[in-house]
Amino acid sequence: MPTCLIDPNIERKVMSGFKFPLGVYPVEAMTPRIGYTAEFEPEDVAEDMGDWEAWPDQYVFDIVVPADRVEPLWQQLFAMMPGRVFPIIDYIGHDAYREIDPYMAYEPIGKEKVTNALRQYRPFFFEDGMVGFGAVSEEPFFYIFVDEHKITTVRVEPEYRARVERLLEAFEIPEIQEPAGADAAAHEHRSILITSTDRPDLISGDEILERMRDSWRLVLNVDPDTNVDDEAQPLGITPWQCLARFSTDQIPHEQYAHVVLTADCLRRAEELTQDTVIKRANPDGDWFDVMVISANRMTNDQANDLLTNTLKSKPIPKNALEEETVLKFRVSDPVSGSD
Repeated sequence: MPTCLIDPNIERKVMSGFKFPLGVYPVEAMTPRIGYTAEFEPEDVAEDMGDWEAWPDQYVFDIVVPADRVEPLWQQLFAMMPGRVFPIIDYIGHDAYREIDPYMAYEPIGKEKVTNALRQYRPFFFEDGMVGFGAVSEEPFFYIFVDEHKITTVRVEPEYRARVERLLEAFEIPEIQEPAGADAAAHEHRSILITSTDRPDLISGDEILERMRDSWRLVLNVDPDTNVDDEAQPLGITPWQCLARFSTDQIPHEQYAHVVLTADCLRRAEELTQDTVIKRANPDGDWFDVMVISANRMTNDQANDLLTNTLKSKPIPKNALEEETVLKFRVSDPVSGSD
């Protein structure tokens, strides 16, 4: 069974007795403060949920606790939610123009799937500085999110306020004006997982995310028809590095295709990847199953570095930034990553 393991060389940062997560820690002096804030948000100013129905009136709790208390707090809060929830993941991925990849489920799943995944990949979810996770329910509205700093945000309808406050009191977490975790100072994020060719069962954060996309039915929650940066500035045609998982009637076990291309939006990058894999990996097959796992934009310099890492490689041709172009294609083994 796939699992993950913490790099034993990573040391935990502790300040004033406060244990920070292994994957996110301050790089300057600070005074961490355990506690929570609670604020009321009426429906008309609640955060935009895109395709979701408007959020109701709600109380918002932001909760800071040491790393060794994040998991038990999550477990007790999650127990308050109904049996089916919509999972959420934020991942600090590899896109050159987007800091965080936001994934959401648009179909509810049983809570046991969330609990089983958190148990199987516990170091990743509760210690790694590259991932945040959570869940939301609609009836009743209940939102829990543990961000990449391992700070917990809870949003509940007013009638649930007292229940949450009683739980926080039981955990001896005080209400204070300014709780302070790793994000209250200059800080760094890092992945804390270790992999090894001798241990194929140990998988990386990227591989865990792939499995969660399958199990939790997650969708990348960005506009697929535009190509903008985090400041909403249009980028036009950019280089993309795409990864697709596929199987064929001739080779039924899963393989991975790596495609470098240029495109003007996520949808076109995924469509070009699918078309390229079908044409090059299974031109004569009867059936074909292909899924694009990731599509990350690159800067021109990053793309040139990737394209010129072998003797036969060439940099990006000028016309590739003027029209969609497939620049590189290779197939790798799902375990070793070799051609």
